[in-house]
Amino acid sequence: MIRKLTPLSKAVGIALLVGAASFQSQAETFGGTSVKYSGYIKADAMFSDYSDGSLGSGNLGRDFYIPSLTPVGGESEGAQFDAHGRQSRFRLTTTTPVDGDSVTGVIELDFLVTPNGNERISNSYTPRIRHAFISYKNWTVGQTWTTFMDTSALPETLDFIGSTDGIIFARQMLVKYTSGSWEFALENPESTITPFGGGGRIVADDNAVPDLVARYTHKADWGHIKVAGLVRQLSYNNNDAVDDTVSSAGISVTGKVKVGKKDDIRFSVFTGSGLGRYAALNAQNGGVITADGQLETIDSSGFAIAYRHVWNSKWRSNFTYSAYNGDADTALTGVGAIKSTKSMRANLLYQVNSKIMVGGEFAIADRELESGADGDMNRLQFSMKYAF
Repeated sequence: MIRKLTPLSKAVGIALLVGAASFQSQAETFGGTSVKYSGYIKADAMFSDYSDGSLGSGNLGRDFYIPSLTPVGGESEGAQFDAHGRQSRFRLTTTTPVDGDSVTGVIELDFLVTPNGNERISNSYTPRIRHAFISYKNWTVGQTWTTFMDTSALPETLDFIGSTDGIIFARQMLVKYTSGSWEFALENPESTITPFGGGGRIVADDNAVPDLVARYTHKADWGHIKVAGLVRQLSYNNNDAVDDTVSSAGISVTGKVKVGKKDDIRFSVFTGSGLGRYAALNAQNGGVITADGQLETIDSSGFAIAYRHVWNSKWRSNFTYSAYNGDADTALTGVGAIKSTKSMRANLLYQVNSKIMVGGEFAIADRELESGADGDMNRLQFSMKYAF
C-alpha cells in the first residue's frame, strides 16, 4: 500500500528499510518517491578438492568458481572446506514521478570480491557496489551490467555465476540508449595486458575512448535470442618503453529457449580479438606486448549451455557445461598463458516455500596452460537462500 508519511514516520521507515533484513520486499513513499527494498540472504558451504595444489586463505576462488584460479602444476593437498554469507545482497530501488514520466534509481550492494575480513574471528567483510544507475525514458546512466552481456541466459546455480568459462560477464559505468529491440551503449574502458614473455597482468588504465556496444534482442513465444557486438581499443603507455593502441572487437550470441511448459535451455557463444576482461572473468588478457614495444590482441572464444528441469512444484535441477579457449601467441606470452578452461555442474534445488530455497550442487572444472600443464577441481556446495 502506498501512503503519505509524517516526518517522524519517514525517519522510522528509513531506519527499518536499512536495518531490518527480514522485511519482505515492499514499497513506501517518501516525498512522492516510491522506495522498494529487496534482496536475499544466502548461506554457502563448500568442499573443494584440487588435483594440483590448493588455494590459500582469502583467495577469491574459494568463494566462487573463477576459471583462471584452478591450481596447476602443484601437489594435491586434500579437500578444503569454506562457509560464508558473502553473496547476500541488498537492493534499493526508487521511482520518482517527473513531468508525466518517472525517474528510477537503483543501488545494490553485496560483500563478494572485497578486501578486509577473514575467517579467524568475526568474518567481517566490506560491502561493495554492484549496481548504481539511473533510468529515465530511453536512457540508462550509471554502473550496471555491460550491454555485451545477457543476464537472462545465465543458469540457476548455487555457484555465484555457474557457467563462468563460456560467458561474457562485467559490470561497469555506461551510458545506454534503448530503442525498441535495439540498445546502444558507451561503456567504461579498461585494458589488461600481458608483458612480453609472460608475467603478471598489467592493468593499463590508459584508455581515452569508451567501449562501444550494440545489441539486438528478438523475443518470441519460445523464448529470446540476443546478438551483441563490441568494438573497443586496447591502450598502454609506459613512458618510452610502450606507447601503443590497438583495435579490438567481438560478438556474442545468447538466448533462452523454452522446453515444454516449465523447462528451458540457456546458451551463450562468444568470439573475438582482444576481449580480455569481458570473457570468463578475464581468464586471458586482452593484449600482449611485442618485442618492439607494440600491442597485439589475443584471440579467444567460449560457449556455455544449461538445461533447467522442473521435477515438480518443489524440486528442480540445472545441468551446465561451459568452456573457454584462448589463442595466445606463445612467442609473445610464454607458455604460462591459459590455453583452455572448462567446467560442468549439476544441482538439485528444493523450494521450501515462496521465499526459501535449499540445495546441493556438484561441479568439476579443468584448466590447461599453453605448456600442456593442467589441473582440475571438484567442488560440492550446499546453500540456503532467503529472498525478500
